[in-house]
Amino acid sequence: MSVTESDVRRAIAGARTMVVKVGSSSLTQPSGHLDVKKLNSLVAALSAASAQGARVVLVSSGAIAAGFGPLGFESRPSDVATQQAVAAVGQGLLMAQYEAAFGRFGVRVGQILITAEDTIRAVQYRNVQRTLNRLLELGVVPIVNENDSLASNEIRFGDNDRLSALVANLVRADALVLLTDVDGLYTAPPSTPGARRIGFVPNVIDTIGDVQVAGSSSGVGTGGMVTKLDAARVAAVSGIPAVLTSATNTGPALMGDPVGTVFAPVKHRGSSRRLWIGFASDPRGALVADAGAAKAVRGGRASLLAAGVVEVHGEFSAGDPVWIDDEAGAHLARGLAGFDSEEIPQMLGRNTAQLRRFLGDEFAHPVVHRDNLVLV
Repeated sequence: MSVTESDVRRAIAGARTMVVKVGSSSLTQPSGHLDVKKLNSLVAALSAASAQGARVVLVSSGAIAAGFGPLGFESRPSDVATQQAVAAVGQGLLMAQYEAAFGRFGVRVGQILITAEDTIRAVQYRNVQRTLNRLLELGVVPIVNENDSLASNEIRFGDNDRLSALVANLVRADALVLLTDVDGLYTAPPSTPGARRIGFVPNVIDTIGDVQVAGSSSGVGTGGMVTKLDAARVAAVSGIPAVLTSATNTGPALMGDPVGTVFAPVKHRGSSRRLWIGFASDPRGALVADAGAAKAVRGGRASLLAAGVVEVHGEFSAGDPVWIDDEAGAHLARGLAGFDSEEIPQMLGRNTAQLRRFLGDEFAHPVVHRDNLVLV
């Protein structure tokens, strides 16, 4: 796909459906309290886009950052239990401000809190997709956040940058807008002498190795430029143009002005659910395919059958994400397991007829169906 910077900026300005992600540092004061002025400025820009006909999904961090100040903590707590408790308090404070701010423009909002666990399996995935789409049809701005009060460290999106790219894929957005506390991607950290802003990235996959980026140093957020580049990569592979800029540039970015950094899509849009499987969460285990099965999987149109599986690693349940590896240990694909890990060893090496004869009809289907398999 060959597009210019102007093409990408025009596509973002003309987006019918857009996902906008804002980080904690763009919504809070240095003390950690919500900065209502910053929030109101963001809402004004998004409401203007909504008034012009755009359907907006807001992925907003800030629950923990909003909660730790009112609860008497001087900084973001480090233990999981306290973070979850603080998030439970902070999410309500955050939503109250959003409801009031959007309400001044006559815009209704709806809260969507999700965990990676909620959306891995097909039924939950469709529930989230259906709810988001219906909210947009009703003219509501969905405000999405990871459910920090319930998410475990073992299975979570990890940061809202990645979540925003996945939500953009989920609602088949026309643009992803990543708002942070810097005005774009630089060749090196902005404080480095000689660092310059990159206005256009035609291929984010190639660019990742060419720039020096760092993690979060704000003290109130969990992301950083690394996670934003990863979100731009997910969007680009999903066929979605993206822009990265500071929250103060929200209005100009949505209008297609030359601010921040824009990322061109690198592939045509694919199946949203398959892309979700490919990016949504970390696999729980691995299935090792023999040479023949590995070749079939690489071909991109084959299910992984028990006859081609030689080993099983890890503990997982049917519907959990797993790696599909070759015998050298290289990752070939991610997929959703069709069986629990303890059921698979008795199936290894058996064809469909043998599975039906020895184990019953319920075992006579793929270990990973091709509809639930995404090449990496």
